[in-house]
Amino acid sequence: MLAATLLFEPKLGAKGTIVRRSLLVFGFGFAVALVAGWVAFPRALYVRRQQPLEFHHKTHSEKSGLAQCDSCHVVGSDGEFSGIPRMEVCAGCHAEKLGSSESEAILVDDYLKPAKETPWLVYSRQPANVWFSHAIHTRRASLACTDCHGSYGESDQARIYQQNRISGYSRDIGDIPSRAFAALRTMA
Repeated sequence: MLAATLLFEPKLGAKGTIVRRSLLVFGFGFAVALVAGWVAFPRALYVRRQQPLEFHHKTHSEKSGLAQCDSCHVVGSDGEFSGIPRMEVCAGCHAEKLGSSESEAILVDDYLKPAKETPWLVYSRQPANVWFSHAIHTRRASLACTDCHGSYGESDQARIYQQNRISGYSRDIGDIPSRAFAALRTMA
C-alpha cells in the first residue's frame, strides 16, 4: 500500500516523499533490468539444439576403458586439436551394433555403414581468424583437460548445444576461459 501511495499520490509537500518515490521507481526499474538481462536476454540470444545422437562419455570411459581424453581426442605436436574423432575411430569398436539403444542403431545404420560423418554440433568451433593451441595449455601450463572443459568424461548424456543467434558460435566458447582462469589461479 505504501508503494502505491508513493507512486501515485501527488506531491505531499514533503521533500522526503519525492526522494522516496524516486528511489522506489529507480529500484523497481533496476530490478526489471536485472531480470531482463540475466533471464530474458540469454533465452532470446541463444537457440537450443539437440545433438544428432545421444553420446555418453561415461559409458565409453567405463565400458571401453577409454579413461583418458586423448584416447579419442588427439592433440598434435603443433598443438592442433582434432576435436570430435573421425568415424574411423568410432568404427573401430562400433562396426556392428554393440547395444540396443536407438542412438546405437542410428550411429551404425545411418553413419558408419554408409561411411558418413556424424553432423555433430561442435561446442568449441571458433572464428576462422582464431588459432588456439591446446599444447601450450596441456604441456607448458600442465593443465588437465578437465581444468577447462569440466568433467565431460563422466557425463551420461549429451549436453544441449546453445548457439548464439548473432555470431553462430556455441555458448561454451564464453564459458571455457572462466574455468581456465580459475584452474590457473589454483596453480599459482
